Amino acid sequence: MEIKKVAVIGGGTMGNGIAHIFALKEFETYLCEVSEDYFKKAFDTISKNLDRQVNKNVISAEQKENALKNIHKVIGVENLSNDIDLFIEAIYENKEAKLNLYKILNNITNNNSIIATNTSSISITELSIAVNPENFIGMHFMNPVPMMKLVEIIRGYSTSDETFNTIRDLAIKLDKTPVEVFDYPGFISNRVLMPMINEAIFALMEGVASKEDIDTVMKLGMNHPMGPLALADFIGLDVCLSIMEVLYNGYNDSKYRPCPLLKKMVAANKLGRKTGEGFYKY
Repeated sequence: MEIKKVAVIGGGTMGNGIAHIFALKEFETYLCEVSEDYFKKAFDTISKNLDRQVNKNVISAEQKENALKNIHKVIGVENLSNDIDLFIEAIYENKEAKLNLYKILNNITNNNSIIATNTSSISITELSIAVNPENFIGMHFMNPVPMMKLVEIIRGYSTSDETFNTIRDLAIKLDKTPVEVFDYPGFISNRVLMPMINEAIFALMEGVASKEDIDTVMKLGMNHPMGPLALADFIGLDVCLSIMEVLYNGYNDSKYRPCPLLKKMVAANKLGRKTGEGFYKY
């Protein structure tokens, strides 16, 4: 199946990045948001990020203008057209919200449409119950999407080979590196990353070292570009907690128990960069 028209549902951090790369690769890109204000915010972010690429000579000014022309505004999921080849859901990480969205999409999609979710940890098989499971797949981009090469492509229990092959080939067309992953909590990226972040928070809570020194150990000792606590702030502590809870509930294993300090900080709305304070102040 050839993908020509793509709808990205949700224009937040991940959604605007996904729309950015599709539009830049000359796909007809429909960016769907719940209001004019949210759409404008997403579109302005894409424009600024394209400007950065122009300034770094990654793309030309003409490519930027063409990319912006390829982005079409859609307010409200119900207003998406049924001739779209691929719907990419990039809303917030909540299972019920995603399932409710898919029920609406069920009334819009045609028999050949593929629905992909950008979920970072929720079971693809469990999400697929609301749609045709053969045409449903996980397409987990990394943040920031325009820069990061990896895409985890996650098969649900019933995802067809045709759907998988279409999405894998599409990722390559986007100049991404696709990695096939099967449907287990946290997939690969977050199953490995989040327990490391969680352990760093435990180390901080227990007074093993300061936040700066914990991050320095991982940057200088393990050659990580960013320490785990600064990375948690970048991701969002609420997102980290949500993923740890998915791992904990999915495997029923105490090694995935979310750190009490992480839970306390989320309760206090100290979520990292997006609220101006997490482990560090911004």
